Amino acid sequence: MKNRNSWIFFCFYMIVSLILAVPLFSINDEKKENQDEEKGFEFTPVTEVKCTSVKNQARTGTCWSFSTTSFIEAELIRMGKDNLDLSEMFNVRHTYPLKARNYVRLHGNITFGQGSLFQDVLNVIRKEGFVPESVYSGQVIGETRHNHNELFAALRGFLDGIIKTRKLTPVWPQAVEALLDTYLGPLPGDFVYKGKKFTARSFAHSTGFKSDDYVELTSYTHHPFYSRFALEIPDNWARNQAYNLPLDEMMAVLDHALNKGYTVAWDGDTSEKSFLHKKGVALLPLKDWDDRTKEERKKIGDAPETEKKVSQELRQQYFDNYTSQDDHLMHITGRARDQNGTKYYITKNSWGEKENPFNGFLHMSESYARAKTVSILVHKDAVPQRIAKKLKQQ
Repeated sequence: MKNRNSWIFFCFYMIVSLILAVPLFSINDEKKENQDEEKGFEFTPVTEVKCTSVKNQARTGTCWSFSTTSFIEAELIRMGKDNLDLSEMFNVRHTYPLKARNYVRLHGNITFGQGSLFQDVLNVIRKEGFVPESVYSGQVIGETRHNHNELFAALRGFLDGIIKTRKLTPVWPQAVEALLDTYLGPLPGDFVYKGKKFTARSFAHSTGFKSDDYVELTSYTHHPFYSRFALEIPDNWARNQAYNLPLDEMMAVLDHALNKGYTVAWDGDTSEKSFLHKKGVALLPLKDWDDRTKEERKKIGDAPETEKKVSQELRQQYFDNYTSQDDHLMHITGRARDQNGTKYYITKNSWGEKENPFNGFLHMSESYARAKTVSILVHKDAVPQRIAKKLKQQ
């Protein structure tokens, strides 16, 4: 009887223990999952190339000048020159009159906006040079941050007004110059920098920077590969041409450049809900936004997740149906990997240092870059020889 009672007690003890253990395991599992979620991204830099500090374009559409100027500053560092802070607004001030003439010449039947592209900066440097920020800040009314809302409204209103007159006088370009001088300040003549006298042209020449050493690359199937064509995007008002490469080769150039100590200027689409500058990441999740619950949408960018595999065909589809557009330019300065081994591009934005956890930089996933890159600008020596030979043959 005693043995039987002992056996019953033992069985009862084991059953109770198992019942109590199940919730315990569940609680532990849930706790582990929560810890994993809280862990978020863990980025490890793989390649980092020196660059200048993050700037803020503020209330302007001049990312094209900020990104390309940042790229040029990094090039000068690579060339062993001073760590220069160059004027972004010098490029803007020289570009607006050219855009205005083009807009008027075509009777307003072309884009006239605040945006432009890489090569517009290179064209300014080629003809006019560049200057330090201390020589031309483009801020004349005491504001601490750039604001071009009124400037652009005045320019656009004036140009649309004269186009409607149907008969132009020869002095309207002088009015454009006067508006720009009012809002950005007159262009500098001679100036002194570190005890030496320069003009914009002589200053640029003194650094050894050469606009002709740089190439723009893109990847779309509606033009032959290895040929050059003018990207059909609204801000390409000057019809600047880019070399067309297969997607894998364009990405190979990007990686090769970073491996060799070059940075890369980037033009692309940032309209995706998964482009999250405040969280410091840009992803292309496999699960679409429309298929997510409200809570799932909030968690995008909090931790790594499976992303889409981007083919040449998918990239072209995005461009053709406007899923990918040219709406922002930035500056790629390195590569990193997350805790799962996924590749990211360390990207310098122009929205200020205090806007995200990475002091103004963000991590753009490889999938996002493959899908959303419109074009890149690199030094010609950053292009692998096997690809450069194909371009020279055209």
